[in-house]
Amino acid sequence: MANMLRRWRGQNQRECEPLDHDKMIKDLRTAIGPLSGRAKKFCTDACLRRYLEARNWNLEKAKKMLEETLEWRSNYKPEEIRWDEVAHEGETGKVSRANFVDRSGRPVLIMRPGKQNTKTGDGNVRHLVYLIENAILNLPKGQEQMTWLIDFTGFSMSASNIQMKTSRDIVNVLQNHYPERLAISVLYNPPKIFQPFFKVLSYFIDPKTYLKIKFVYPSDKASIEVMKSYFDTENLPSEFGGNANFNLKYDHEEFSKLMVQDDIKTARFWDSESEQVDETNTNAHCVTPLEPETL
Repeated sequence: MANMLRRWRGQNQRECEPLDHDKMIKDLRTAIGPLSGRAKKFCTDACLRRYLEARNWNLEKAKKMLEETLEWRSNYKPEEIRWDEVAHEGETGKVSRANFVDRSGRPVLIMRPGKQNTKTGDGNVRHLVYLIENAILNLPKGQEQMTWLIDFTGFSMSASNIQMKTSRDIVNVLQNHYPERLAISVLYNPPKIFQPFFKVLSYFIDPKTYLKIKFVYPSDKASIEVMKSYFDTENLPSEFGGNANFNLKYDHEEFSKLMVQDDIKTARFWDSESEQVDETNTNAHCVTPLEPETL
């Protein structure tokens, strides 16, 4: 992996020569040709920029990546997934949206593999895709990215029910169809038994995504400093080394109510007559996240 990262950095430096980025965005729009309906709404200038950035401003690579995403979205229809279809996957709170943001103001998705409750790989992927789409629709003004906080409390390989194929599918969906949406992924207190699993999984993670993954251990001072660099500990729940007076509590019934409300907004957004959305001003769809429990 280290050799791969060195090769990628060298290639990245060669491909990221000073460019007219606005012209590159226009060139990519011309290259993909006329679009209509939801595909046209999806392909904002900000979207095209993310695909170009993900492929180091290589037009042909970005075009190929975007075309594959448009085909995937046409077949998978992530914007049509509704909460009642995936609610059973979320009963334990294995993935939820936090009520706090990171230091850059980015929303946080909390994942708890120790609360895995199903064995269906496709169901796990679909549930996560639903929540990614939901988080994107609710991004605050000026934000395009989110942070993942993966809490390994209670995790065991035997109890997780997550197979390598499912994990690889999740990685592929994230890095191939949601490029530059992930700002950072914090793996909080992963046990030693996870290390060989991650070593194998890392071969399927592209170098740019790999650099966004941070391991944090609460007993390690250097790790704590890494955590502090990304989060304000006064606004961070106690289980992540933050404010001792706050503890996250997942209420599936309340969260479900929020998601059902959001489903209405999702349908209105994708079926509205406007063909595109200005991603610099998309905070009109914000939904109140779960509140922490005050101890």
